[in-house]
Amino acid sequence: MRAFIFPGQGSQAVGMGKALAEASPTARAVFEEVDDALGQHLFRLMTEGPESDLTLTENAQPAIMANAIATLRVLEKEGGIRLADKADYVAGHSLGEYGALCAAQALDLTTTARLLKLRGQAMQAAVPVGQGAMAALLGADLAKAQALADAAAEGEVCTVANDNDPGQVVISGHRGAIERAVAMVKDYGIKRGVLLPVSAPFHCPLMQPAADAMAEALSNVALRAPLVPVYANVTAAPVADPDTIRALLVQQVTGTVRWRESVAAMAEAGVDQFVEFGGKVLGPMVKRTAPEVTPVSVVTMDDIEALLKGL
Repeated sequence: MRAFIFPGQGSQAVGMGKALAEASPTARAVFEEVDDALGQHLFRLMTEGPESDLTLTENAQPAIMANAIATLRVLEKEGGIRLADKADYVAGHSLGEYGALCAAQALDLTTTARLLKLRGQAMQAAVPVGQGAMAALLGADLAKAQALADAAAEGEVCTVANDNDPGQVVISGHRGAIERAVAMVKDYGIKRGVLLPVSAPFHCPLMQPAADAMAEALSNVALRAPLVPVYANVTAAPVADPDTIRALLVQQVTGTVRWRESVAAMAEAGVDQFVEFGGKVLGPMVKRTAPEVTPVSVVTMDDIEALLKGL
């Protein structure tokens, strides 16, 4: 069995999509459609930078999605395959869940790009710059991370944002609480705490204004049943009902990204190959969570051709 998976924020880099667009009219068409949907030259920003602008949440989110979908579309159109024939599930890390839904045709590309632009803007606006923070806890499992977050909160928000794999958990909340947590890691048997260079504290209760904005936006879009079930971030379980997906996407803004549990559940369901489109960040997390499975990263035309031989 096979899952197609889609990366989240942090996988952006200047130059992304350039070689693919030069090699494939299918990829170029994806980037053009996203540019048209957003009314901006996002693809130029992706290929030329500056990096500081690409890293802005409102640009990074649609850019990462566009790059992943372009890679998938090349595989589908030029390789002559259908996702429903080759994948049993789709999943994505945080914003990657929107890429997964677009891949499975629950959302069209234009709608997905606009939703992610809004999501990025709403998440950035939810908390004034400097008031929130996130930190990666290395050598931490979920139990240790939760205990540390509870101890460091001291009346402020400090919560688990991403449970990535058995040795990496990300916490999010008020800056003071996150800084206290980083200072206390050794007391909880955690190897290191590293403040992340992010502009807002994602996936914590401080994001409620962004969740409200997404609830309104999602209520106005056509969301179809996906071609294959999607493993939702907040439940780590497969879902195919459009109304349930809509509700879970809203919860996802403030909820924990349960990526480790999602991967483990897919592996338990029989998935033995995880194909990551447009990035190389999820593969290592997958392998650390489920050592017996095979992760594959698909970024270049060579990667696409190699994958086609194995499908």
